[in-house]
Amino acid sequence: MTPEFVIGFARQAIEMTLIISLPMLGIGMAVGIIVSILQAATQIQEMTLTMVPKLLAIFIALLVAFPWIMDKMTTYTTNLFLNLPNYIQ
Repeated sequence: MTPEFVIGFARQAIEMTLIISLPMLGIGMAVGIIVSILQAATQIQEMTLTMVPKLLAIFIALLVAFPWIMDKMTTYTTNLFLNLPNYIQ
């Protein structure tokens, strides 16, 4: 194992993590911005008003994106296990 291989392997794992988490983070950010605009417009500064919609939106996004996430994770893990003998050399 060369240092370039280890760096490439770590980069690939980090990229997969970012790709998988992007839908939930994006939805959470969009809902947070919308709620913040509504709070600024109405001057309601309630903390639960920001957390509950974000939690619900992230949960729904997770349910919708779950098949895609599992497909990505399964493909990544399958490639990892299939290429394991090549990694050991």
